[in-house]
This record gives sequence, C-alpha cells and structure tokens, in this order.
Amino acid sequence: MTALGVCCVSRIKSPCNRLFGFPGGRAFPGHRPAPEFQAALNLDLQWFAAEDEGRTEEPSEYKIRKAREEGRVAKSQELVGALVLLLPALAILVLAPYMLRTCVEMIRFYFLRAVELDPAKDGIVMEAFMNYFARLVLPIVAVAMAAAIFANLVQTGFLFTAKPLVPNFSKIVPHFGQYLQRTLFSVDGLFNFAKSLVKMAIIGVVAFLLIRSRIEELANLQRMNFQTGVTLVASLAIRLLIICALLLLALSIPDYIFQRWRYRESLKMSREEVKEERKMYEGDPQIRNRIRQRMRELMSKNMIANVPKADVVVTNPTHFAVALEYDRETMPAPRVSAKGQDEIALRIREIAREYGVPVVENRPLARALYAETEVGEVIPLGYYEVVAAILAKVMALNEKRRRMSA
Repeated sequence: MTALGVCCVSRIKSPCNRLFGFPGGRAFPGHRPAPEFQAALNLDLQWFAAEDEGRTEEPSEYKIRKAREEGRVAKSQELVGALVLLLPALAILVLAPYMLRTCVEMIRFYFLRAVELDPAKDGIVMEAFMNYFARLVLPIVAVAMAAAIFANLVQTGFLFTAKPLVPNFSKIVPHFGQYLQRTLFSVDGLFNFAKSLVKMAIIGVVAFLLIRSRIEELANLQRMNFQTGVTLVASLAIRLLIICALLLLALSIPDYIFQRWRYRESLKMSREEVKEERKMYEGDPQIRNRIRQRMRELMSKNMIANVPKADVVVTNPTHFAVALEYDRETMPAPRVSAKGQDEIALRIREIAREYGVPVVENRPLARALYAETEVGEVIPLGYYEVVAAILAKVMALNEKRRRMSA
C-alpha cells in the first residue's frame, strides 16, 4: 500500500513539475520554486479523502440562516441554464412568424432607402435600426430574464444580499494546490467533470441524430430556393435547441439533488462548533449549572419557610416529603406548600416536628405528589379522597390535643 501511494504521488507530481517549467520532474539547478508552486507540487493521496473530516453533526438553524444571509444557498446552475435555454427557444418558435415579418420589413426599409440616406448624417438610420432591434430582441431577452428569475426563486426563494459583492483580496493570490484540489481531486470536481461529459454527449448525439434524419435535404441545400433553405436550417436549429434544453432540464434534477447534499455537507459542524454555538445562545454550561443550583437553594429556603404553615407533611418516610396546606375559605383544594427529596425531605421533617406539624407516612401518596405537583399548585383531583381522609384524621387529632390541653 505504501509503495502504491508513492507511485501515485510521483505520477501526480511529474506532470505538475513539467507544467511549471521543471523538465523531467526536477527543478533547474540553483532554482528554488516559490511557496505557491511548492504547495501546488505537494500533492498526496489525502486529497481524495473526505473534505470535511471531523464534521459529523447536522448544521443548526443558526448556521443555515447565517449562510443564507451570506448568499450561500443550495442551487443548481444547470436548472437555471436549462430553463434559460428552453423558454427563449419556445418563445422563438412561437414568435417566428412575427420575427420573420419584422426582418423582411427591416430589409425592405433599408433597400428602398439605400441611395437616399447617408448613415453618417441621417439619424433616421440609427433610429430605425434600434427600433427593429428592440422589436426582435426585447421579447426574447424578457423571456430569458423571467426564466432566470423563476429558476432562482424556485430553488432559493426570495433572497437579496450584498455580502457576496464585498471584495475579498485573499482570493486574488493564486493557490494552485487548492485550485487543483477543488477542481480535480474532490467530489465536486469529479461530479462536474462527469456532468460536462454527459452534457457534451447529449448535445452531440442529438445534433448527430437530427442532422442524419435530414442529411439528404441538407446535401441538396444549394438547389433549394432561399425561403426553403432558411426554413430547413431554422427548423433543425430550433428542434436541436428544444430537445437539448429538455434533456438538460432532466439532467438538472440529479444535479440539484447533489447540490443540496453538498450544501448540507459543507455546513456540517464539529462537536466543538456545536458546543461553542450552545455557549453563545445558552451561556456557559458551568454558569448555567451554577444558576440552577442557586435557584434550587432559593426555592429550598422559600419552601422551608412555608413548612411551619402547613397542615400536614406526607412522607415516604425517608426519601420524599410533601407539605400540604388547606384553607377552606381561600383554597379550592389542598395545596403543596413545600416538597423535597433526600436531604431537603429530611429538613422538612425536622422543621415539621419542631413546629408541631403532623407528619404522616404514606409512601405511594408522597411519591405521587412529589412527581406530579409543583410548589404552589393544588393537588390533582384523583388524590382528593386520600388527602381528605388524612386531613380529617389530622384535624381530629388536633382537636383531641386541644381538648386535653384545655
């Protein structure tokens, strides 16, 4: 494998050396090539590897939006070219009688005044030319512009940005190595090369078949009158344009799919880029964790302050504790005033015993209330009956203690 790689690299280097004036693959004595030429010569097999190695994450919405703002979108130039060729060709086919009449009128106008007008002095000559030129060309140009705009809108939607027009002087310096890598030894380069071959094959085959189908008439073209000859050649030309345009339009569909895939691949992100973007939008994870910890501490302090006001504390008994408060006049149902797990649950139980709040052990109820309710919310409807029974026992116990103390 190593010998094969050395052989391939040497074969790549040799043509490049001859291209830049180094016969036999060696530099002239005493000559040292510039860094740009050295970069072009140092080709290796890594150029055939993945271009975006390490970029495994799908692009985020922010990166896609930013690329769109910079004018980077997925677009097939083949689709634009095919429509710009097809629609004007159809327009020429439809407007052919009108264009022929206009040409005949223009020729008649100049022939009838050939001895009367002086092109250097009479402005009517240029005025008439511009008039006929506009009548012949403007309809086709308008159709071509509409086709180009439509083809771009279909692919990218409405997009206007001036960022691609900003001068980038770094692109002026030639980098032969990067250029060769991008145009020859890359997925895009190989695909474009294959696409060019297919396009040339399409045009060549269609032209060959059309000409062969009318070869006898073309061979006798010199015997035909002017109108018949022009009609024959024009019909062949317009058929060639329309058929090639339709075939190139079909070719643009896989090209558009490929361009969309390459666009997504070019925007893929590494894991480090994903982390940096999350930091930019959400902040540093350490800071967020610290904020969450501080919020939990504040919530714990507030909950601890609500425990003495509770009517009962339902426990697991060791892992969960939920303090319930109920006032018939102001509350539609019992409300969770505090809840906690592990250390916080232990602290809730200690404060409840310190202030004389009844502590009731009910493992299923404590787990359910801890999982399904938040502090400040009333208990779900399905637990009304169980909680009502606990509160009834607690109220009866409190009433009994009040009587005994009296």
